[in-house]
Amino acid sequence: SFLRSKMAAVFLGLLLASSVPLVTSGPLHEPNNATVPLVMWHGMGDSCCNPLSMGFMKKTIEEEIPGIYVLSLMIGKNMIEDTENGFFLDVNSQVSMVCSQLAQDPKLQGGYNAMGFSQGAQFLRAVAQRCPSPPMRTLISVGGQHQGVYGLPRCPGESSHICDVIREALNRGAYSDLVQKHLVQAQYWHDPLNDDLYKKHSLFLADINQERVVNETYKKNLQQLKKFVMVKFLQDTVVDPVDSEWFGFLKTGQAKETETLQESVLYKEDRLGLAAMDKAGKLMFLSSEGDHLQFSQEWFNNNLLPLLR
Repeated sequence: SFLRSKMAAVFLGLLLASSVPLVTSGPLHEPNNATVPLVMWHGMGDSCCNPLSMGFMKKTIEEEIPGIYVLSLMIGKNMIEDTENGFFLDVNSQVSMVCSQLAQDPKLQGGYNAMGFSQGAQFLRAVAQRCPSPPMRTLISVGGQHQGVYGLPRCPGESSHICDVIREALNRGAYSDLVQKHLVQAQYWHDPLNDDLYKKHSLFLADINQERVVNETYKKNLQQLKKFVMVKFLQDTVVDPVDSEWFGFLKTGQAKETETLQESVLYKEDRLGLAAMDKAGKLMFLSSEGDHLQFSQEWFNNNLLPLLR
């Protein structure tokens, strides 16, 4: 039943400890008084305020940059709803909710930086493209899947059959109306063997990636960013293909060979403005050793913290 699938998906997300940032602590750096607000969006199976993940990130950043305003987005009324919505609430609705929240927050009106973890990264890119006010300055994508995914990760231990069930549902019906409207991960499922189905029926990713038509507003808005930073995890076992974290993907029509962003039609035709941004030095491609969202505080402080100051 759909409810059983729903339970399985929640269980899967909670099992994927690797979709929650694991930060190992290190020495504190000297404080700095520059304070551009920061908006964060968590990944699948996580919530805004989990003390072991996003809550810890928020606290760490506040300690490193005294006086900074950090908003960790809660999608729903509480942490449980927030976690569930990461699986089952239409992404376009989530983006609209966030746009309203940001527009009503007096502390963000002068602009803000944004940091998305895993799927939260492509959701924040949609915010940049659809909602230019208040202005997003720098977008940091930590393990985001900007060309989507084609494949679900291995699950730990006894739970691998749950992955198989969900993988089967996505393979059989990812682009059916029911699955598209009720399973978040289906909305960035990108099947290179069924490109026409993807372009026609993907409710979220095909739209923000200009697969159907070129929305000039999306292109103009994204180019307002001062920097678009993408972090790829070099031993990532969760995101398939990992190239998606740097906006690359599988070449259309097969599922083995990959291409970089720069080799893609999206870039060559500059349908989203990424080529122009690249030439202007606005794109940054960073990498971190380790599995999905597994980084040390030292790595974070050296690589991402300076972008927030």
